[in-house]
Amino acid sequence: MSKKYKLGVVGNPIEHSLSPFIHSRFSRNENINIEYLPYKINDSEFDNFINEFFSDKSSKGLNVTLPHKKKAANIDGKISEEASYINAVNTIVKSKNELFLFSTDGLGFINDIDNKNFNIRDKNILLIGAGAAIESILYMVIKNKAKHVTIINRTSDKADRLIRKFSNMASINSEINTDYKFDLVINGSSAGLTGDFEPIENLPLDDKTFFYDLNYSLVETPFCKWARQISNNVFDGIGMLVFQAAHSFEKWFNVFPETSGVIKDLEKMRE
Repeated sequence: MSKKYKLGVVGNPIEHSLSPFIHSRFSRNENINIEYLPYKINDSEFDNFINEFFSDKSSKGLNVTLPHKKKAANIDGKISEEASYINAVNTIVKSKNELFLFSTDGLGFINDIDNKNFNIRDKNILLIGAGAAIESILYMVIKNKAKHVTIINRTSDKADRLIRKFSNMASINSEINTDYKFDLVINGSSAGLTGDFEPIENLPLDDKTFFYDLNYSLVETPFCKWARQISNNVFDGIGMLVFQAAHSFEKWFNVFPETSGVIKDLEKMRE
């Protein structure tokens, strides 16, 4: 019988995580034997949980979700340049009794938006929100040569912090400029999922604008409902979720799993 690798996702809440479903599909398709479980862990329990999890000889890695991504960046291990810069980790790999720390969220987003035939290069992009999710996306948007980035947030100090941090890497501000239209609007605020999302007035948009909600749900999010009144190019984060998971899987097993079938499986759950 093939060796079983111990994996999982740690967060709080974790009950509705789709990661166990996604990785079970990956492992079945790649014929790799895994145990992938969700772990609901409080902030005060996080460090002890990490030590205990990786003390098991069969443990191979973990995914990390909210609220622990920033805390995971302080784990004793080798951290990637991207994860270090954004101070957030969503993938932990154990190799030869050493831990390696990565962020695959931004790359998962780029894969998905590419898959939807949108090229970031030389585009004007609006980011809504200024939390950890937006920062991981912002890093990759800049690396992929966006023309200009605007960040708006309910509390301006958080947006200003990101602008100061990334201003040496790109053209970035927090003021809406109506001299050009936005090619892509990315929502990273939790209001896009909770129902508190308030439509933003007087944005320079048209029916060619792409809208992308980093949130995902089996029902249409409030942000997507608003965006669909403007354009047909409206997407949520299901594809990004699958692609970031695929990059985690590749970090663990050196094979990039097939993604299109898994995305289709998730889409069917909406029907």
